[in-house]
Amino acid sequence: MRVVLKNVESPQIEYISPQILSDETMEISKEIAKDVEKVIKTFVQEGYDCIIIYADVEHSANFEYLTGFIPRFEEACLVLHKNGDCYLLLGNEVLGMSKHSRIKNTPLHVPQFSLPDQPLEGKKEMVDYFKEAKITNKKVGLIGWKALYKINKDMFDVPHYIVEAIKTIALSVSNATNIMIGEIGVRRINTVDEIRHYEYGQVLAASNMLKALDSLQIGKTEIEMASILESEGQRNNVVTIFSTGKRFAKANLYPSMKKMILGDAISMTVGYKGGLSSRTGYLVSDKNQLSETESDYIEKVAAPYFNAVRTWLENIHVGMSGKELYAIIDRCLPKKIYRWSLNPGHLAADEEWLCSPIYKDSNESLESGMILQIDIIPSVEGYSKPCCENGILLANEQLRERIKNQDYEMWRRFETRRQYIKEQLGIELHEDVCPLSNMVAYYRPFLLDKGKALSIID
Repeated sequence: MRVVLKNVESPQIEYISPQILSDETMEISKEIAKDVEKVIKTFVQEGYDCIIIYADVEHSANFEYLTGFIPRFEEACLVLHKNGDCYLLLGNEVLGMSKHSRIKNTPLHVPQFSLPDQPLEGKKEMVDYFKEAKITNKKVGLIGWKALYKINKDMFDVPHYIVEAIKTIALSVSNATNIMIGEIGVRRINTVDEIRHYEYGQVLAASNMLKALDSLQIGKTEIEMASILESEGQRNNVVTIFSTGKRFAKANLYPSMKKMILGDAISMTVGYKGGLSSRTGYLVSDKNQLSETESDYIEKVAAPYFNAVRTWLENIHVGMSGKELYAIIDRCLPKKIYRWSLNPGHLAADEEWLCSPIYKDSNESLESGMILQIDIIPSVEGYSKPCCENGILLANEQLRERIKNQDYEMWRRFETRRQYIKEQLGIELHEDVCPLSNMVAYYRPFLLDKGKALSIID
């Protein structure tokens, strides 16, 4: 098999509606690890009497998983006891959201969680609020968002003033973020309802990326292009990138009024709940418009990279270990040569990067219901980094049948995308792989030739 740049029918822009998680998602289910009972069961097995989940606007997904909302510009804590009692510690402007929470709760007003110089009513200390939440003399699992528990269970990515208040009255405090992510994490596996919810974010990111690719033109500004990547008022889960020429010059992360010129390296990224879409390439029609040192970009960089994307998609399946997939990619695209540094793929949810079971010595299994994102980023000196990131769902036969029965239209979208990837891109997906958008594996390295994309031929 060979990677070639050839005429390829462009994917169709998709439109689907936002999907609000239904009440059924939070109901008790022995089959799916996605409810309050499962959270409680997991933390009790780990030896905790209760858990405390910290949240701010950037690190709110674990909190939102149980409540259905985020603290926006404030901070918050959720306290969940093994008997099911729940306390929400909320600031001035988010306190009213407690009555809309998807988990029954007792709200506690914590002015210290509010914005600077807002009213600090009363004279309570932080420890007093946790006393009201009944954590005194309890074995507490404290949940942030990073996998620091793998390094040290006494390390916390939670503000010091909160940690110290908890330590003052708790019997013990340990990092328990593994309750939500990692090998036993309850958020790794998605229900049909959640898959539908996250598919919307994937489709929105992918459709906007396709619109941006089709709109690329010499002379347009970064800001013009970035406005195409953003839409529908949805919250991004990464900083939106549109960069022309030298990426992040002068430490600037954000689009500017800089205009695109022929030969520029282009980098585009946009992400919403469920994952992101990311593409890079050169603003040229063919290799003759590249510099002499970059004219072999396809052969030297893009083709080996695209073959790795193909290999990833054709080999990933339910039941394989993370280290198995890691080794497959390392053989296909040797790390020593292509200098990729991140794990080649990861889980996505509300976050663009939830965690990753795909690492060198990983014995973690890839499971049905996982949403994964291709994330292989080679770095070859003298060339722009290739990038073709989108997400997929892993679904065994049982989950595929549930999807067919519960949301046949979503299933039809999966099948249409699979067919496109096979017929137009030459990639034969494993039966467990359900593409979450029609941009999976669609890659134009020469961005002004909008009819050609990389494909696999015999």
